[in-house]
Amino acid sequence: MLEKGQKNVSLRPALVQEAKSLTELCLRSKAVWGYDAAFLDACRNELEISPDDILSSLVYVTENDGSVVGVARVTFHGETAELEKLFVDPAFRNLGAGRVLFAWAVVTARAHGALTMHIESDPGAAEFYRRMGAQDAGKVASGSIPGRFIPCLKVDLRKEMRQTACLRARS
Repeated sequence: MLEKGQKNVSLRPALVQEAKSLTELCLRSKAVWGYDAAFLDACRNELEISPDDILSSLVYVTENDGSVVGVARVTFHGETAELEKLFVDPAFRNLGAGRVLFAWAVVTARAHGALTMHIESDPGAAEFYRRMGAQDAGKVASGSIPGRFIPCLKVDLRKEMRQTACLRARS
């Protein structure tokens, strides 16, 4: 188990058989922002990680002592990467799993030729992405809640960012 201040997480590809548990991790993580059950139920489809997602895109997890503690999904559209998901189990927040996943997403996007990475963020998570170097790029309509708008951020992948140096040091 991770203790406060420890950053002992490993990174690996998600397994198809983990799809359901990864979806549940996303929902637990989303709930940390104080949303009620009806809101989370409305978001369930958008937060789902299906077996097909794992097979057709890049989905990686962070784990500690064999337990999955975070997940991220990246897709590509030409020179643009989309950070579709990045969620950390609430019990493991602030211990480095999110930073490792974000750094993985940046390195992976660059390796696939992307020049920009877009992020549609929960308002509560937007500050994390800003600390990682993402810049505000406006707001977009929520895919789950009609009339709700959420932050859109972007990362210029042509710039060197501190979290990628961190990931290379861990490799």
